[in-house]
Amino acid sequence: MIAAEPLRIPVIAVRNLTISYGANSALEDISLDVIPGDRIAIIGPNGAGKSTLLKAVVGLVSFQQGAITVAGDRRRLGYVPQHENVDWNFPVSVLDAVIMGMWQEVGWFRRPGRSQAAKALEALDRVGLSEFGKRQVGELSGGQRRRVFIARALAQQADILLLDEPFSGVDIAAESDLMVILRRLNSEGITLLLSTHDLELAREQFDKVLALRRKVIAFGSPKTVFTRDHLAELYGKRVIAYEGDMPAEVFIDEHGCCEDHEGHQHP
Repeated sequence: MIAAEPLRIPVIAVRNLTISYGANSALEDISLDVIPGDRIAIIGPNGAGKSTLLKAVVGLVSFQQGAITVAGDRRRLGYVPQHENVDWNFPVSVLDAVIMGMWQEVGWFRRPGRSQAAKALEALDRVGLSEFGKRQVGELSGGQRRRVFIARALAQQADILLLDEPFSGVDIAAESDLMVILRRLNSEGITLLLSTHDLELAREQFDKVLALRRKVIAFGSPKTVFTRDHLAELYGKRVIAYEGDMPAEVFIDEHGCCEDHEGHQHP
């Protein structure tokens, strides 16, 4: 007799989520289950609702319809915002930036103690920044700044990371270093939900992919999501290179413009 697979209760359950900004629809009837240990990439063109979905899960935007359930409470969630949405000129050290993420533990108007500093240092070590604690955040490279926010989430004991375009604007080496860290954290039990415009990275580095364009176009393994029909519905005529049913070399810049492997621009 074959033993039944254990039931895996979602750590995040989104049901029939609908969000509008005035007359503009951002998300329409989104349903999604995130299982413990998932490594999920969210793909889609600009304006598809990727950032809105992450912010809704964290509780930063309200919604008109549906429900979002987080197993336990939202303190399990660690949010890494888009790089452009952070004031990196704010005069704070790397260590203090991480400690600030533990305000619920420390409390308002109280100085953090040794235990908080120890947790922050441990979190910085987990992302490879243990030697940068006294540096000003603004002195770090783009990839290192992303790691500070990941450390901040780890210090607050988050075991679910939601990352909004963490690879945007970083070079290939920084992207590779960051992906190594994320894979290691995932192997330690951290659940990952990450938005990206990098289709190749989503296909090669993630167990599941959510194709989003205001509604769910497809959700599942990369093999089931990266098909000609799904990508055509997701990007329209802008996906122009295929190898069988898989995109061969497709480059989509931040403005939604594509070029093929020879560098020719396409509308």
